[in-house]
Parts: sequence; structure tokens; C-alpha cells
Amino acid sequence: MRAEQGRKVALEVVDINCDLGEAFGRWHVGDTDDAALMGLISSANIAAGFHGGDPNLMDHTVRLAVEHGVGVGAHPGYHDLQGFGRRKINGTARELVNDIVYQVGALREFARRHGTNLQHVKPHGALYMEMAVNPELAQLFVTYMRTVAPNAYVFCMAGSATEKAAIEAGHPVVREFYADRDYDESGSIVFTRDAGRPDPATIARKVVRACTEGRVTAVTGKDIPVPFESICFHSDTLGALDIVRHMREALIAAGIRIAPISEIVR
Repeated sequence: MRAEQGRKVALEVVDINCDLGEAFGRWHVGDTDDAALMGLISSANIAAGFHGGDPNLMDHTVRLAVEHGVGVGAHPGYHDLQGFGRRKINGTARELVNDIVYQVGALREFARRHGTNLQHVKPHGALYMEMAVNPELAQLFVTYMRTVAPNAYVFCMAGSATEKAAIEAGHPVVREFYADRDYDESGSIVFTRDAGRPDPATIARKVVRACTEGRVTAVTGKDIPVPFESICFHSDTLGALDIVRHMREALIAAGIRIAPISEIVR
């Protein structure tokens, strides 16, 4: 929901989503426990086994989300545990969507087990970036969503092939703003395998500006527009807990309400 304020476009309410459940067995990434983050977000993108996650972890993470009233989303990635889904894997659009079907189906069963529905699907990492520029893949993915999950949101970047395919198909779509990633002048995030430990206060200021002005400064120094309904940050970013705490405090201080995406996009 946006309200016009002169030339600025301000968000009155926003969703906060985070990628969670991205460990595997005894292996963990980042420095923050998912349980600590779950109470501070409104949507969870839960790894579905190919880039991270395993059956026990999926069950645990879905249960945490339900206990905290957080929307459950499937976070399917490339079949790339070793590379954490951040390496591109060549395959036909149908092969890649079949991998998505496999992962979403698994996560959705855990959601059902814990008495909730699948709120959304958000591709992970390099698969997300490939879909953003691959119309054939985006269209086949949205066709799948229309068939098996017509009420589940697709999370993507504004201006991406994914957004275009969803809009053309009449499928509910949510655009994201990436709090802990940089942008280029095209409005795409700068893909990185290591974001380091960003300053939480700097991120909070960046997020509030994006919400109140609808703009972000690209890596070139140029300001660009960023339409969105949900703010994303990553649990594997070092200092993730401090990041989300600073963001929430800054958003609330700016009069911006944090709410489930179902209250924002209808």
C-alpha cells in the first residue's frame, strides 16, 4: 500500500522476509539462529533441500514459522548443495521447473503437517537471478504455480521476467527490496557469494529511504526507483539479527507498519 506525498511515494505497511532453514545436517551458515530471527519477520523463505535444508530442518523451520505466525514460503534452488545454490546449473526450462516442483512439493507437505498453507514461493540464489532474465523459465514456472498453487504469491524483483510472467498470467506477485545487497543501475541486485558484515545502521537508513522515497542508490552512485512490497534480508549475512532489529526499529520510528504480505497484496 503506497500513499502519494508530493513527488515521493511512501509505503505505509511492508512485509519483511528472510531466507531460513539453509543449513544441512550438522552444517550451518551465518552466525544467527533461525529461531531468533523468526519472531522479527513476517514471511519465511524456507530452503527445500537442493541448496540447503533437509527433512528434519524443513520440519523444524516450518513449525517455528507456524508458532510465530509467520507466512511459510518454499525457497527452491539449483541442485547445488556444495555451492549453496549460487552457481548456475545449465538445464532446460522444463528440467529446472521440475526441480522446483520437487522442492515445493516437499516443503508444502511439511506446511500441511503443521496445519498451514503455502503462502509463497521464492526461487533461491542463482536460480532466482536466472529466472529474472529468462522469459521461458519464468513463464513455465508461473504456469506451474497457476496449476498447483494459484493463491500462493510469487516473490521476485520488480521489472524481472518473473514479475512480467506473473502479471500476464494474473498470478499474485510480490516485489522485493534487498536490504543487505547492492543494486546496479538496471534495478537488479549485484549478485555476490559473500556480503561480509554490513553495518546495520546503514542498512536501516537505506530501507527507510526506500520505503519513504521509493529509491535506492546504485553502486555507481546513481539513484534509481525501487517499487516493492516486501523487504528481504538473508540469515546467512553476518550480523543478521542486528540487521533486522535495526530495520524494525527504524521502520516503526518512521511510522511504517510491518505486516504479513496477505494484508498488503490482495
